Order: sequence, then structure tokens, then C-alpha cells
Amino acid sequence: MENKKEMRKWLEDFNLNHPLVIAGPCSAETEDQVLKIAHELKDSKVSVFRAGIWKPRTRPGGFEGVGEIGLKWLQKAKAETGLLMGTEVATAAHCKLALEHDIDVLWVGARTTANPFAVQEIADTLKGTDKIVLVKNPVNPDLALWLGGVERLHMAGIEKLGVIHRGFSTYEKTKYRNIPEWQIAIELQNKFPDLPLIIDPSHITGDRKMIFEVTQEALDLNYDGMIIETHYDPDNAWSDAAQQVTPDSLKQIIKDLTIRKTDDTTDEYSQKMTKLRANIDVLDANLLELLGKRMKVADEIGQVKKDANVAILQNNRWNEILGKMILEGEKKGLTEEFVLRMFKAIHQESIGHQEKIFNA
Repeated sequence: MENKKEMRKWLEDFNLNHPLVIAGPCSAETEDQVLKIAHELKDSKVSVFRAGIWKPRTRPGGFEGVGEIGLKWLQKAKAETGLLMGTEVATAAHCKLALEHDIDVLWVGARTTANPFAVQEIADTLKGTDKIVLVKNPVNPDLALWLGGVERLHMAGIEKLGVIHRGFSTYEKTKYRNIPEWQIAIELQNKFPDLPLIIDPSHITGDRKMIFEVTQEALDLNYDGMIIETHYDPDNAWSDAAQQVTPDSLKQIIKDLTIRKTDDTTDEYSQKMTKLRANIDVLDANLLELLGKRMKVADEIGQVKKDANVAILQNNRWNEILGKMILEGEKKGLTEEFVLRMFKAIHQESIGHQEKIFNA
């Protein structure tokens, strides 16, 4: 699959002067609920109404969606409001039913994207469709797996494709429900700059109070749109209550968002950026030089451990370094999350160097 300008055509056909907005409840609960929310979003910047019909829950026993009857509610909502309708599909049966009910936008969920067999089944079922099909990132931080899902759909002759960034699962406790790992989405942008990229702040944050913050960060990174879970009574929603916002809150979020220019061609801007980027280049080169020196010391430590028949991993020392660096990082305006990621990567590289010494 190659990047092509035509990838953006379906998005451009909306003729919007703002990012694409997809909104609606996490789950379709009742016909009245679907219609009430759709009507409250009708005269806003929302282009696509979303609602989960089938809900793949982490553990059995919870609400798993109303099923096929919900598609009829979406049809009615479309007829009454004119909004396009969207829902998640996870199986060939879901796809067939969604097509039969003329659902406009389909997306492959994070758990499904992680399973190439399931994605291929969906691609085979949707082969040649003119519907918009979006692919959420897999639950694990694997860009190849994410792009693989898109490529399977592309090979099935589906032209209206896009991706949704909904964050990644982690065993660590952070302020996010699913950590953004922005660098993965940025790398995807670099490979396919014309593939529409949509932020899902609801699933990244798991907290309605953080929706605006994450959406703005995404727009600052040139994302093309947002998909935000919206319910007229979020606290009593049947699923994911904490991450849903009211229609009025959504409208305020959209109003408060700042849309950035992709570039500035003035001489003043160019001169300032050239100077600052030159400084960044020097600092990056210095960082690599320091990391190279650090690894040479790690090699020496590895040799000392080998000679003394001491294990490579020294947990007490590692925890001591990590605690100290987190405190030092805070003083320099660095988040604990960033410091942890950086030093874990450095630590892993150091272990790799010392393993080579042991195996020599």
C-alpha cells in the first residue's frame, strides 16, 4: 500500500471547514435514547452519529450490546436527522447486518485489529464496499499490526479508509485508561500522511474531564478528526459512563478547540524555526554522543560482573536509579511517564550490551 492523495477524498467530500466530528453514545441502549441524542447533535458540527451495537467486553456478564435491533434505531435516527450513522464491527455477521441496514461508517475495534484472521474475515465480507471503514489501533503498541489491518482492507478494494487512535493497553498505572503512545501515531502519519487520522479521546482518557486536553493535543499534531462518546445522561450510561460527555459539553469542547495552521510561510516564522531547529539538531547529536558514552561504561560494568560471576540484573541498583531520575526529571519539567519510558529503554539497551559481554 502506497500513500496517495486520493486517500483523503472521502474526507474532503464532507466539505468541512473544521475537523471531522463523530459522536454519539458508547452503546445504543434504547430507541428513545438513540433518537434523543441524535436530535441533540443534529444542529452541531457532528457529521457522523456513532453508537455501539455489539460491545466486546473484557469479561463476560456485562452489557454486550442490543444487537441487530439497534441497527434499525440507527436507520430511524438517520431518517430523522440526516446524520450519517457509524458503528463497530467485529465479525463477518456484523458486517453483513451493517451493510443490510445501510450503515455509512464502520470501524474495526482495537481487540479485532489485534487479530489478523478476524480482520481478513471482515475485509473479505466488505470487499469492494463504498462505505467508510476505519481501523482502530490494536490494543498492543504495534504499528505493523495496525497498518496490516488497513492493508488487508485496502487489498479487498476498499478505498474509503482511515485510522482511529484510541491508545494502548499497559499494565502500568497512568492517568490514562489507554496510554496514547503519540510517537506510534506520528510514525503512521509520516508513512501515510494522506490517510485520515482520527483521535478517540474517550478511550484514551477514560475520563470526561480529560477529553478536551487530549483532543487539543491531537489537533496540534494535525489529526483530521475526533470520535467522542456522547450521552444525555452519562453517569447512568450502560457502558463506559465515566468517559462520556453530554451533547452540550461536546459542543463546548468543539467550540473551545484551537485549529492550527499546518504551516506559516512568512519570513519571520521561517527564520525563527530554522534557528530553533538548528539548536535541536545540535542537542540531539549531543544526546546520542552521551548515550554512546554511557553504553561504553555499561560494557565495562558488564565485564566486571562477568569476571566476578555476578548476574547482569541488579534490581536494587535499577530501582535506585529510577527513583532518583524521576525526581531529577520533575525538576527539569519532564513528566514521570516520559522519564520512565526513557530510562527503561536505556536500561534495556544496557542489559543488551552486557549480555553480549557475557556471551563473548
